[in-house]
Amino acid sequence: MQPAPASGPELPAAVGATYARAERHGFMLSCEPAVGRLLATLAASVPAGGRILEMGTGIGVGTSWIVHGVGARDDVQVVTVDLDEQASAIAREASWPAWVTLRVGDVLAVLDELGRFDLIFADAQGGKWTGLDRTIAALRPGGLLLVDDMTPPRWMDDAHERHTARVRATLLSHPDLVSSELACGSGMILCARRRAPR
Repeated sequence: MQPAPASGPELPAAVGATYARAERHGFMLSCEPAVGRLLATLAASVPAGGRILEMGTGIGVGTSWIVHGVGARDDVQVVTVDLDEQASAIAREASWPAWVTLRVGDVLAVLDELGRFDLIFADAQGGKWTGLDRTIAALRPGGLLLVDDMTPPRWMDDAHERHTARVRATLLSHPDLVSSELACGSGMILCARRRAPR
């Protein structure tokens, strides 16, 4: 994944600052601006009292797009979790709203205690390659799941390709989800969890 531009009229100021931080630290795994804009759009749509979970904070680029989408609201809770203590420490350098919580650890180890969400951005192996069923279960009815890196330009290895194919097949055939593949960034799948009939 190539580093995104750190400035320009197309980037909100706070988002641009986060891309610049990623560039300074040589962090190459941030979501691309097109993915970030989609994420911000979905974040803007969460209902009153909504909850958003990001699986894979990195150094906070995706988080900054989520915050941009939420805007001036203060009724939304955002939780972002990453295994990498060093990356999380860099993410904490930013000034986040009080409704953003950054956690370090295995998202699957804390998922049950975190509750359910209206929007989940799955951008890490945990919760996607492993524990995908638990990620889906953490979606509220009508909630949205955005899964990144479904058609990357190249595979890291055979296991990467196999895991991704399995995740794709699960998302596109799951009886509780309605899913669509998006040619955005490194390939996205957007899923909505069905609401129970009245």
